Amino acid sequence: MKKIVFSILMFILSLVAVAQDNLRLPAIISNHAVLQQLSDVRLWGWASSSVKISCSWNSADTISARPAKDWTWSISVKTPKSGGPYAITFITEKQKIVITDILIGEVWLCSGQSNMEYAFNWQQGVLDAGDAVAQSANNQLRFFQLSHQINNFPQTNSDGEWKVSAPETVTNMSVAGYFFGKKINETTKSPVGLIASYWGGSCVQAWTPGEEFEHNADLKKSADNLSAVPWAPVAPSVIYNAMIFPLLNYKIAGTIWYQGEGNTEQPQEYGKLFNALIQGWRKSFHDEIPFYYVQIAPWNGYSGISAALLREQQETALKLPKTGMIVVGDLVDDITNIHPKIKKEVGNRLANLALKEQYGIQGLQPYFPQFSSFTVKENKINIKVTSIGKLICKGKTINSFQIAGDDKVFYPATASIEKNGSITLASKMVKSPVSARYCFTNDGMPNLFDVNGLPLEPFRTDRW
Repeated sequence: MKKIVFSILMFILSLVAVAQDNLRLPAIISNHAVLQQLSDVRLWGWASSSVKISCSWNSADTISARPAKDWTWSISVKTPKSGGPYAITFITEKQKIVITDILIGEVWLCSGQSNMEYAFNWQQGVLDAGDAVAQSANNQLRFFQLSHQINNFPQTNSDGEWKVSAPETVTNMSVAGYFFGKKINETTKSPVGLIASYWGGSCVQAWTPGEEFEHNADLKKSADNLSAVPWAPVAPSVIYNAMIFPLLNYKIAGTIWYQGEGNTEQPQEYGKLFNALIQGWRKSFHDEIPFYYVQIAPWNGYSGISAALLREQQETALKLPKTGMIVVGDLVDDITNIHPKIKKEVGNRLANLALKEQYGIQGLQPYFPQFSSFTVKENKINIKVTSIGKLICKGKTINSFQIAGDDKVFYPATASIEKNGSITLASKMVKSPVSARYCFTNDGMPNLFDVNGLPLEPFRTDRW
């Protein structure tokens, strides 16, 4: 009797399965989503029969998508100028899915490792957040967060759900990412959606598309030489496969990135790997997406001068179009902590860069003073910089300069700012200097700033 009942039950279940069209949408196409404005955005999913799609911003225009042999389907729709809320309806012969409260605005991907992942609810806290959590209710700011996932093969879907910014939803969100999105929203008056895909302690190799390693022996060697660590996977592409690949159909305005600490074991390799990641993501998204990133902060726990070398490697990505870098060497409350507690200003500096370059907002000066050239005269080195106004020292003495002679031994240098804005360096230990460095150590903190309060970027004049 039990066997008969079981057989009948299985038959009924099979009929139910046949009756369904198996219409499914990826997690990121769901209630409360933000879609990129004034764009051809892609909608996609899975179904066993044709899908009719209707967007409420243009309800008179219903479009159809026919699934491929593997039941995947995708179609492109045009989005209007920022606004909402809207709804999107998906219909097959036997199913109907309606996603609601959709906003049209600006979508940014926030990625990297722990200093991007650093959330409001981290135990050590945030020094410059104030009452941000209590004041975080904002229907125009939304987050889609992925959990840590890995896979040896590219995945077609992720976990996560869209959440509207509020005190109960924002606590687990990236602090830097939140303030970035908040400032973009306040300045552009457009809704902002932030896709949060990050993993503390992760290396750049794990975030890079596999195709970048296939035909480049140097990159492959750099990936294979990393030592295993207990806090994050280091195998090539395994995080990209699970936490970036599922997002590739989703139209984004750009990316903000804070990573590099996980690659200080081999800092000299970072430049080519980082460039490969940026170019690989752009190929994968089929778009030259803007890519704005953070130069890693001072910390005294690195070996040798590995952090200084990695920061130098990070700068090489600036030769790629639509890239920008911010310096945060001054935003460190404790050089013994790899996670500085100052995070709001990180997000604001990234936002200023995006607002200036991506949105053409006037009145912003997001560019940091930089080394320009140097000359040697007798026992002194004179440094010229490119800056907005004359540099100002915040402190009694200028810190973090070193000079060396032909012996390549660096000694701390005294520094003074001349009337023309250049900087003169000298040291009693170096009679015939040939090279200078500024903040070119693991934990050197700048105290020279332009009139906008932005610090002079670390540099060296040698290539030893």
